[in-house]
Amino acid sequence: MPAPAHLDPRLLRAFVTVAEDLHFTRAAARLYVAQQALSRDVRRLERELGAELFLRTTRQVTLTADGERLLPYARGVLQAQDDLLAAFGQARPLLVDLNSPGLVTGRLVLERARELAPELELMARYESGLTHAAAELLAGRLDASLGRFAGLAPALRAGLGHQPVRYEPMAVVLPEDHPLARLTEVPLSALAGETVYAGAGNPRTPEWTDLAHRLFEGRGIDVAPPLPLAVGEEEFQRIMDKTRNPILAVGSFPAMASTVVRPLVDPVPLSPVSLVWRKGLMHPALEVLRRATSQVAAEKSWLRFPAGGWIPATDAAVMSVHK
Repeated sequence: MPAPAHLDPRLLRAFVTVAEDLHFTRAAARLYVAQQALSRDVRRLERELGAELFLRTTRQVTLTADGERLLPYARGVLQAQDDLLAAFGQARPLLVDLNSPGLVTGRLVLERARELAPELELMARYESGLTHAAAELLAGRLDASLGRFAGLAPALRAGLGHQPVRYEPMAVVLPEDHPLARLTEVPLSALAGETVYAGAGNPRTPEWTDLAHRLFEGRGIDVAPPLPLAVGEEEFQRIMDKTRNPILAVGSFPAMASTVVRPLVDPVPLSPVSLVWRKGLMHPALEVLRRATSQVAAEKSWLRFPAGGWIPATDAAVMSVHK
């Protein structure tokens, strides 16, 4: 069959999304289309190319050799289209990961960016951790995220740009009847002998667990062992109610029933937050997002290092701390 004279980029985007997820239902959810419509688009592309792109069984979806061959070309075409539209002010939505619903830092930055450029579309996503989000950034499935840049593996950092946003004070979430809950601030030394949950075993958030290990080292505080990965606030609270472990968090951590959030002091541990994006990404909303980051950080003095603050030396170098 001769090659088609024209390929609809929509069909290529359908193919690439299924190729990345290897699951039609998840791919359809990402594209906000019905699964049947997505399947039709993929089959139409197969007909136009005269090649089978996926092997489908009731248990799994895999790429054929032709599908593997097409994938880099399809990604290149879609990136070129995105770059062209961005250059002429017709950009697709910028997908911005805010980590978790309820956290303040990313929400304030995103709100400011929307105020600065209401004609552009910036859409929130919630990927739960920067390590997971970084892989999505590099794969082109996400455009920007926030988190601890120094906690990423060097191979991930090499393909990403970042802009410091905030030194966010850390806190501990305690059951309301915990002996330390009566304090308005919790000295770090008061956690000696405690086992504190910090996301150990969660493949999305190893940068947070690493920060906890560095903070607790030599202080007699243990990081709680891995727990079943809870998806959703209700499941997370149910698991934490069973263990009754204090939870390492940031001060803006959303309130949960029967718990209190207390800032940590002596020293004041800080979560270093950066805006992170894929190097080479061209999108008008990214520049707006970076401008919003600078504005909000300056207005709220987010990058002023507080007296008695603590961050690891690796993070100090990344954040260019001047104390």
